[in-house]
Amino acid sequence: MTPEEVAAFLGEQRTVTCATLGRDGWPHLMPLWYVVRDGELWSWTYAKSQKVRNLERDRRCTLQVEAGAAYDELRGVMLKAECAIHREPETVAALGEEIAVRYGGAALDDAARTYVARQAAKRVALQFRPRASATWDHRKL
Repeated sequence: MTPEEVAAFLGEQRTVTCATLGRDGWPHLMPLWYVVRDGELWSWTYAKSQKVRNLERDRRCTLQVEAGAAYDELRGVMLKAECAIHREPETVAALGEEIAVRYGGAALDDAARTYVARQAAKRVALQFRPRASATWDHRKL
């Protein structure tokens, strides 16, 4: 895929699978909702989650976003990335609001913003900084 196709694809898809390395060396795969900021995927999750514990030990991860049901429809993006974990309440809450708007489809009212702010106290923001990528689009075969 071209850079423009990658940007459009990531903008239209909804779930990224994040692979981290567990303490035992086995991959740990989990789905996340995300937003794209300046070409980087950002997500939020509970601060005490296993993926955060894994990323605290080793910030390397692999992300995959994919689509398609039939072989000739398969397309996707894989990113090798390093994750920066942000714990500042304002940063986490702002990201939570951005995710809520993207997945909820509408601006947040005061009650929703209050809910996101309460959630932000338990969460962290994950900034995935890409180091390498691979893409595929079987529709072009």
